Amino acid sequence: MDSTLKPVFLADRVIGPDRPVFIVAEVGVNHNGDPDLALRLVDIARQAGADCVKFQTFSAERVATRSAEKAPYQRVTTRSAGSQLDMLKHLELPADAYPRILEACHSAGLVFLSTPYSPEDADFLHGLGAPAYKVASAQIVELSFLEHVARKGKPILLSTGMATLSEVDEAVRAIRGVGNEDIVLLQCTTNYPSSVDDANLRAIRTLGGSCAAHVGYSDHTTTAACCIAAAALGAVVIEKHLTLDKSLPGPDHAASSDPAEFRQMVESVRQVERALGTGRKEPSTAERVNLPHMRRSIVARVAIRAGTVVTPDLLAFKRPASGISPVRLPDVVGTRVRCDLEPDSFIRWGDLEW
Repeated sequence: MDSTLKPVFLADRVIGPDRPVFIVAEVGVNHNGDPDLALRLVDIARQAGADCVKFQTFSAERVATRSAEKAPYQRVTTRSAGSQLDMLKHLELPADAYPRILEACHSAGLVFLSTPYSPEDADFLHGLGAPAYKVASAQIVELSFLEHVARKGKPILLSTGMATLSEVDEAVRAIRGVGNEDIVLLQCTTNYPSSVDDANLRAIRTLGGSCAAHVGYSDHTTTAACCIAAAALGAVVIEKHLTLDKSLPGPDHAASSDPAEFRQMVESVRQVERALGTGRKEPSTAERVNLPHMRRSIVARVAIRAGTVVTPDLLAFKRPASGISPVRLPDVVGTRVRCDLEPDSFIRWGDLEW
């Protein structure tokens, strides 16, 4: 990732290289339209170690026509055909639930985010004081919508599922064109659940290099592997769906992590962060302690009598590293020993004369 990019400030968090990965628990519509379940999931996200809880804010009638059929994955995960409109109506959160959700997020120390699906939704979230916006993959080609959201002057996390690189570039230009530079792109596969074979995590670096933007990863697989790999590749944000129970009815539960799985994913990502280190090649503190015991010194392979000229066949390298380092072998060979040396005895500079 480009360390010269300015960080993105989102509420009290900072997103960017050399910062902790910003982990988003995507509740989405996994509350099944129940505000109490939404509040419960906020607390579960806190316990699981997330930084943020994200919802979806929409009016079903502004999202889909009456004739819109469910996507193939939705027919599978909801175990029925029918229309998207009917499905979405059951997944809406009432407007009066949001103040309670925001307060719950604040009390839990979590950032509140939501995905608007229309200008009206974005305006509603702005009125609530949402600190940023997450824009779904499907809206990446809706440039006028992106411009409307961007004019709010708040950071935008933009999923890039289903998009080509040129479409992503056009979307970024639209956002920047109205003066908003606070963009985080999310590599994403728009299928629920998606296969790890489709994750294409190398696109994280492609997006960062091509669009000169921060890049994260929005995961829809059923394992933590892609999230862990994304962290190693430099993703600054990781988003993964969270559900109370993967067997609940609804379109996204099957692609979600249960509380224990999400907690394990967070712990693994944090381990990756620690493992990445500073990038400077130098011994760790633990290695410095071990070094004298693991490296070797120049010792006498056999008994060497005083006056003998030292040749390589008279020497060996053995632990510990409390004598002359093997790297100085050329300086030792060709000297003459001043005193008798027994086998396995360390060669000291005082034992040699030139």
